[in-house]
Amino acid sequence: MAIQIDAAINPGNSGGPAIMGNKVAGVAFQNLSGAENIGYIIPVPVIKHFIAGIEESGKYMGFCSMGLSCQPTENVQLRNHFKMQPHMTGVLVSKINPLSDAYGVLKKDDIILEFDGVPIANDGTVPFRNRERITFDHLVSMKKPNETALVKVLRNGEEHAFTITLQPLQPLVPVHQFDKLPSYYIFAGLVFVPLTQPYLHEYGEDWYNTSPRRLCERALRELPKRAGEQLVILSQVLMDDINAGYERLAELQVKKVNGIEIKNLKHLCQLVENCSRESLRIDLDDDRVVALNYESARIATSRILERHRIPSRMSIDLLSEQNSL
Repeated sequence: MAIQIDAAINPGNSGGPAIMGNKVAGVAFQNLSGAENIGYIIPVPVIKHFIAGIEESGKYMGFCSMGLSCQPTENVQLRNHFKMQPHMTGVLVSKINPLSDAYGVLKKDDIILEFDGVPIANDGTVPFRNRERITFDHLVSMKKPNETALVKVLRNGEEHAFTITLQPLQPLVPVHQFDKLPSYYIFAGLVFVPLTQPYLHEYGEDWYNTSPRRLCERALRELPKRAGEQLVILSQVLMDDINAGYERLAELQVKKVNGIEIKNLKHLCQLVENCSRESLRIDLDDDRVVALNYESARIATSRILERHRIPSRMSIDLLSEQNSL
């Protein structure tokens, strides 16, 4: 939920209050590119929900989500196919996040008819204020973590009611990293990092079109399969004889280390650090392979770090994890 205003929001204004009379009407957060004096502010209900969450838990938990991707059912043939009666309205479940509570309750091709007793229209909206409508996601996001919702669905022509516990869900590729130092791991001049949207934003304002297409698609659409999962990429290669020819493999996703599928950057770090083989094999996206003599690569790592004045081969979060192990 957002409010459109006819005032300019310039870089640096985001986070500032929007004043109407002697009251705060919202918080400035973005403008409409290519248009003059059109901006958007976060409205009071969202601000109050955010503050209440901070006061209760002491930290920002995020806004709740059902973890669903839904399709409108405005087409009559589509509604008939899923056995919807003429009086029924709702949306079609396309995807379910495996980490959500809905994953074990709802199924693909279910029709969500109601959320907490509020009927959902075929375009996915619910009533809001006087003769206005808003997507039903708004009702979900206004719930507190661990609150439940009663969801009425149509499955194979039969109506069912399910109770679902709502939680904030982290995407596979984090959208924000304001409160964290970047994680990295360097071995033989190969720099490995978890993929984040801020990383893609380094490609400029038009990052959606200028960043690597495969990484961008995964960042926006792929769902996590397990808790703690990350997409790890080879972000760059610090040149040395040990990695000659591998510079062309930058920005590819890391799939396996010595045949073991990696879960996240910490897992990759552990597999490399604890390697007991003479040769280290790293499988990348697009069926590309990196092979290194392990002892030669360890020696080269120290040389490369010294040459580039890098104090540590891994970020502080991985370093503390290694020390505890």
